[in-house]
Amino acid sequence: MATLRWGIASAGKIAHDFTIALRTLPAKEHEIIAVAAQQLSRAQDFANLHKIHKAYDDYEKLALNEDIDIVYIGMIHPQHFDIAMLMLQHGKHVLCEKPLTLNLKQTTELINYARRKKLFLMEAVWSRCFPVYDTIRKELASSNIGDIYQVTASFGFGMPNIDRISKKELGGGTVMDLGIYCLQFACLVYDNEMPESIKASGVLNENGVDLSMSATLLYKGDRTATIMTQALVNLPNEAYICGTKGMIKVPSFWCPTTVDLPNGKLNFSLPELNEKTNYINSAGLSYEAAEARACILKGLIESPKMTHDTSLLLARLEDEIRKQLGVVYPQDA
Repeated sequence: MATLRWGIASAGKIAHDFTIALRTLPAKEHEIIAVAAQQLSRAQDFANLHKIHKAYDDYEKLALNEDIDIVYIGMIHPQHFDIAMLMLQHGKHVLCEKPLTLNLKQTTELINYARRKKLFLMEAVWSRCFPVYDTIRKELASSNIGDIYQVTASFGFGMPNIDRISKKELGGGTVMDLGIYCLQFACLVYDNEMPESIKASGVLNENGVDLSMSATLLYKGDRTATIMTQALVNLPNEAYICGTKGMIKVPSFWCPTTVDLPNGKLNFSLPELNEKTNYINSAGLSYEAAEARACILKGLIESPKMTHDTSLLLARLEDEIRKQLGVVYPQDA
């Protein structure tokens, strides 16, 4: 398999950006075969815009297409589990937007099934595939900043009325949409250690989902992670790793192109795009696509950069924080 053949499940904004980013990679390595959406007209419009040959109004038709190796899932959170499971059942590898599912129960079931089928499954926490994160990993391994006692990450924008944030039926709330980035950063620094305690509070809207969240995660050895999410105001949107010998600062830590190390700042350029995208630094979505291909070529069913154990830990942490805030989805029953 020299060329990884993609199916795109969803014709929404993030799927649009992913498709554009995918085209920055060599055509001999990545090819888009088909797109599916709930409405045929949306799928056809997407296919016409992106010059994709096949458009479906049914995700099962995408799953049944034998020319497809892997499916990128970019729809709303509550659909992730069912569509990812459908693709795995039909022998497709899966790259699924974060959050992988809405809770630990679903995430465990999905990962166990992918493992049984020996299919590649990756939660698309794209941050983990950026070159800046490779630099952070090397810096952490070097112990240049000494013993780490504090991780801080904030992520928030004034967007209380955006449907994917404000509506429970869409899997809304800042914990699932934004908090996952803060949590994955702490998990990276503390090497997937489960904190000894978590204390979280926040503000819920009339639909029972969180518009803000602040949480302190306490780890053994007097180590702390402090995370904040917001849909009411803009936050600094930076992450810090604080050690006894120095500090690492990561601006725009969910899709970073720069990192401030004790010995200076490093800058990384993104692939160049010829088309407009919906989100900041979307060219970086190409990194996770390249990572998926590299893993599949090696016969791996998970990425070393974003492991199944990381997804399980994130789901466990999200469940606990939502429980403390009082955010309950129907899927939690």
